[in-house]
Amino acid sequence: HFVARFWNGVLFASCFNRNGATEEKFEHWSSMASTDKDGVWVDTQASPEFKELRQKFRSFAFPVTVAFLVWYFGYILLTAFARDWVSIEVAPNINIAIILGVLQFATTFLIAWLYERHSSKNLDDASDDLRDKINEQIGHKG
Repeated sequence: HFVARFWNGVLFASCFNRNGATEEKFEHWSSMASTDKDGVWVDTQASPEFKELRQKFRSFAFPVTVAFLVWYFGYILLTAFARDWVSIEVAPNINIAIILGVLQFATTFLIAWLYERHSSKNLDDASDDLRDKINEQIGHKG
């Protein structure tokens, strides 16, 4: 019998012999499926094209993520600690909390739309070029 478990980046393989005793074998995930083309991935990550692509992604993703988390937790804190203020009705059966809650959904769609624009303008062509370059180096036809 053979049982494999993956924990913390290490594959643990338990082999049960005929006597029922187990023999543990350990293999780090990075050595699994190793090929002679592994250098392509290391070289790609060190390339100026990849670094520029990563910088363009991060320059959008990190600030937007921080801004949204501040907005999201601000909403939670307001509803938890400023109940009197968020309970103010601005129209019949509509209070500030409901408006802020709907704006959470609107913000999510806005971020998705902005990311799609950013990705189309700044990331897609560069990532396609990088993918084609990698596929050529590893001999993948796709």
